[in-house]
Amino acid sequence: MQQCSRSISLFWTPSRIQGKYDLLGVAAQHLNEVITNFGLVSKISARHAHDNHSGKTGGRIQKTTMLKKMLQEQNLAFLMEAHSGLSARIVEEAGFHGIWASGLSISAQLGVRDSNEASWTQVLEVVEFMADASNIPILLDADTGYGNFNNARRLVRKLEERGIAGCCMEDKCFPKTNSLLDGRKQPLADVEEFAMKIKACKDYQRDEDFCVVARLEAFIAGRGLEEALLRAEAYHKAGADAILVHSKKTDSSEIEAFMREWGGKAPVIIVPTKYYTTPTSLFRDIGISAVIWANHNLRASVVAMKKTSAMIAKEQSLKSIEKEVASVQEIFRLQKDDELKEAEGRYLPKI
Repeated sequence: MQQCSRSISLFWTPSRIQGKYDLLGVAAQHLNEVITNFGLVSKISARHAHDNHSGKTGGRIQKTTMLKKMLQEQNLAFLMEAHSGLSARIVEEAGFHGIWASGLSISAQLGVRDSNEASWTQVLEVVEFMADASNIPILLDADTGYGNFNNARRLVRKLEERGIAGCCMEDKCFPKTNSLLDGRKQPLADVEEFAMKIKACKDYQRDEDFCVVARLEAFIAGRGLEEALLRAEAYHKAGADAILVHSKKTDSSEIEAFMREWGGKAPVIIVPTKYYTTPTSLFRDIGISAVIWANHNLRASVVAMKKTSAMIAKEQSLKSIEKEVASVQEIFRLQKDDELKEAEGRYLPKI
């Protein structure tokens, strides 16, 4: 052991040791710079990938900005319900300004009830396909935010990553009950708690144009106009980008009363599922920013599928039904098979 120590001392004089320490220090500094630069590049690359998914590159207006402008301009925009990638593409082709990713419709097409039986990750997977299939903004019906403020703000981050333009959260308790179910209790969340949930979402979002809409359920719960206005004011102060006022009356009287008192403090969205006979011109006159047609593609598809299935089951033949349904070629078109064919010509080797 002593011999080994003496041997080392022959080669490593104090000056040589100091020189080696200097070289190691330079190497360590260089390595640190490389790691730091790599981390920066990784962050830039990740951000670039996110921007591509959100539609921020190539000079296009990102979807979040499109939705925010739509709500703020108060020109009465229309959002149509969709619940899948295919239905989202159909809605866009029909000329709508935006898409309402309906909680009722998404849960129904999954075969479960609109009572948070579908997890938020399952809903997230559906809306990701919808965002990939369309170029117009999607506003997700996010129920109550799938839990407390922490669940809600985490959801916002995940929606941003998938190119969703905004989410709408209702001030009821988790798990939620569908607002249009007759005779069911509709317990409301504490005003302050829900306002802080909205604030948490706004504080946590990365994209300043991502929209968080606060949905008022005071009329649904039978609490009346005063309660609706109190809650709307609290949510507006917490940072909500818009207020969705919900009513299940067969006329628009509750909506009109709210608008008279609200005074345009923030954009207002409505869902006239029950008061569908009200002229759309009235919504313009009272200053509504956006109308959501909330579940009609789902309901139309149910009618069509029941009719088709019943006819085929009865006749045990496709002869009568073939002319009543979309062609297979139309399905291929909606799936954008032409893009795949063109890509195969560019990326597959020629035989």
